[in-house]
Amino acid sequence: MTANNVNEPDNDLNNISQRSKRLKWLEPFTLLFPSGFWLVTFLIVPTIFIFIQSLVPLGKTEFGFANYQRVFEFVGGNFVYLVVVWRSLLYAMITTSFCLLLGFPVAYWLAVIAPKSWRSILLLLFVLPLWTSSLLRSYAWITILRPTGVLNTFLNFIGLSGINVLNKAEGVIIGMIYTYLPYMVLVLYTSLEKLDLRLLEAAADLGANAKQTFWKVTVPQVSSGIIAGTSLVSITSFSDYINPQLLGGPGSRTIASIIELQFLGAGSNRGFGSALSMVLILAVTIVIALLIKYGDRRVVSDG
Repeated sequence: MTANNVNEPDNDLNNISQRSKRLKWLEPFTLLFPSGFWLVTFLIVPTIFIFIQSLVPLGKTEFGFANYQRVFEFVGGNFVYLVVVWRSLLYAMITTSFCLLLGFPVAYWLAVIAPKSWRSILLLLFVLPLWTSSLLRSYAWITILRPTGVLNTFLNFIGLSGINVLNKAEGVIIGMIYTYLPYMVLVLYTSLEKLDLRLLEAAADLGANAKQTFWKVTVPQVSSGIIAGTSLVSITSFSDYINPQLLGGPGSRTIASIIELQFLGAGSNRGFGSALSMVLILAVTIVIALLIKYGDRRVVSDG
C-alpha cells in the first residue's frame, strides 16, 4: 500500500470536517433568513425611503434639512409642531400612568389572589375587548360619551348634570386608557405570576407593614414587568391615531394625525410628513433601546 492510499481516508475526513464547519456557520443565517427578510423588506427599507423623502423639501429636487427645520417652526408665539409633539407625549404619559395605577391591582388580583382554577377564564374575560377592532371600540366610546349618550343619560337619570368630554382631551385620554389597559395587565400578570410569596410572608414576620412590603419586596420583584408594560403602553399610545382622531377635536390633534394630514390632506407635503414620521420613529427607537437596556436584562435575570 502506497503512502497516497494511506493518506486518502485522512483527506476525506478533513474535507467532511470542513464541510460540516461551513454548514454550522450557515445554520444561524438559515434560521434568521425568514424573519430577517421580513424585517429588512417591510421595516428597514421603508424607513430608508421615508428618511430620503424627508430630505426633499416641497417643490425642490435637491436634498436638505428644511423639513426638519420646519418641525421647530415658530409661528404666532408658539412652536406649532413641537406643541403637537408635546401633546402626544403628554397623552402618552397620562395614559401610561393611569394604566399602571389601574392595571397593577387587577394584575395582582388575577395572579395572586384569584382562585387558580378561575385565573385563565378571568384573564380571558379581561382581554376579550382586544378581539374587537380598535375602530369599533372608539365608536362605542362616542356612543357612551356624546351629550345624549349612555353616560349622560345615566347621570341625568340619577339626578346629576351631564358631562361634556367628547371632542376634548379628556375623551381622548379615556379612550386611550381603555384601549391600552389590557396590554398593561397582561404584561404585569406574567411578571406577578413569578412573585415569590415566601418573601412576602418573611417580610410580614419581620414586622414590615403592607406599604413597606409592597415597595421593598413586591415592586423589586416585578420591576421588569413594570418597565416592560410602561414601555409598551407609552410607545403605542404616543403613536395612537384612532382615539385622538375620533374622540378628540381640532385642539386634540397628535403627531399621528398631523402625519396623516401631510400625506392625505388637501395641502399634502409628503417630505414634511416623512420628517415628522422620522421624529416619531426616533422617539419610539429611544424607548425601545431603554427597554432593552434596563428591562430585558432584568427579565432574563428574574427567569
